[in-house]
Amino acid sequence: MEERYIRNLGALTEQECAALRTKTVFVAGCGGLGGYLIEMLLRLGVGEIHAADGDAFEASNLNRQLLSSPSSLGKPKAEAAAMRAELVNPDVRFVAVPQFVTEENAAELIRGSDAVLDALDNIQARRTLARACAEAGIPMIHGAICGWSAQAAVVMPGDDLIEKIYPEGVSLSSKASLSFTPPFCAALQIALCTRLLTGRPLETGRLYMADLLDMELESLF
Repeated sequence: MEERYIRNLGALTEQECAALRTKTVFVAGCGGLGGYLIEMLLRLGVGEIHAADGDAFEASNLNRQLLSSPSSLGKPKAEAAAMRAELVNPDVRFVAVPQFVTEENAAELIRGSDAVLDALDNIQARRTLARACAEAGIPMIHGAICGWSAQAAVVMPGDDLIEKIYPEGVSLSSKASLSFTPPFCAALQIALCTRLLTGRPLETGRLYMADLLDMELESLF
């Protein structure tokens, strides 16, 4: 076993670590959530990561987005993700796509993935991604943040969980984001994703919610 993954042992088996090296994960978004998701996947030892984001960094990203820095302002987020991947774990095959997730490209972006991680920041794109995953038979691990709050869920093909979370007519009321909420949410998503990819028991159809201001955790549905 490669030395860089030795500390995984005890929490994961050697067989599970080997299984992760055979998996492909798609990350939708390379911003606040996406940057941390990519970082954790790289260090966990997933063999292949694809990530897509058509946005570029701006100054308002600096308070929370791992891949942003003053020198990266104006530069594509997907490009920064590829550079980070080469720096952190060059043995991982990393494919960066400088595109937003749309109805036209969603099916192609997720093709061949064992799991899809939702790091999007708008409801319409999230619905588009969920539909593409359902049609392709690929599990999606949803994640979202707002201020002190974070939520995560495993959405299996055929599950209507995204429609329950975001019914027609609902809109996002705030774009508040703190430095610590994205990594907390990303950790929830990666924990769920790791259980999924290694075949560990996993309850799906549940929305896990965390209120970091009042330190409350709950699950719905």
